[in-house]
Amino acid sequence: MSLTLDSIADEVADRAFARRGPAEVRELIRGSDAELRDFAESWARLETDGFMRDGGRYRLRRLANFLAIPGEAGHRRGLHRAHFQASVHNTLNGGVDRWFAPVEDGTVANPFCQGLLDLGRDVADRLHPGTRWFVEMHQFRVQAQPNSPGHPTPEGVHHDGVDVVLIAMLARTNLKGGETRVTDDDGNELARFTLDGLLDLTILDDHRVMHGVTSVQPADDALPSSRDVLVLTWKRQ
Repeated sequence: MSLTLDSIADEVADRAFARRGPAEVRELIRGSDAELRDFAESWARLETDGFMRDGGRYRLRRLANFLAIPGEAGHRRGLHRAHFQASVHNTLNGGVDRWFAPVEDGTVANPFCQGLLDLGRDVADRLHPGTRWFVEMHQFRVQAQPNSPGHPTPEGVHHDGVDVVLIAMLARTNLKGGETRVTDDDGNELARFTLDGLLDLTILDDHRVMHGVTSVQPADDALPSSRDVLVLTWKRQ
């Protein structure tokens, strides 16, 4: 296990991002198939994001925050609070406190949630040893309708204004599109890929690279269409 974690941290240190597929992530995180199914099914209970300045109602989400303290394993959950991004990092929705429904306690306690938090912290700690971290957890569902695409990153290719970002796929349902792009600050594309299977993920050094995701459309207009992802961020306090 440590060699795999070493390889992820080394890759992020070397080129500012890494991607790991579902099988490798599944080996890292101890949990049953039923627990993984419960974790993924919690995305069906998200609430509509009412802060979209483009007027869209296509995004649903929940939010939680944590503190990670040097020398202390795990993450302490904090009191529920608003999410804030400066306008320089989110040109569409930044500059205001955005209050979202809290992540359910059972979702946080799920072994796969805890495992992904531990995985991301391991990378963050190796990049910046001895750091006290403010951590946010975002559950996102982006829905698409015929002639009305969903925008996973409506603000475009961007920095999140944090240190480390982990993005994990939970479900792609009847979708086309949704390619992840990783670029440098000059807009030069470093990678393009589609997170697809359950627990397919990427980890990024937010200072050194930007990321964005292309819009999604239904593959079959007659069926429901959605993209479920988990985003975890670590920011130095």
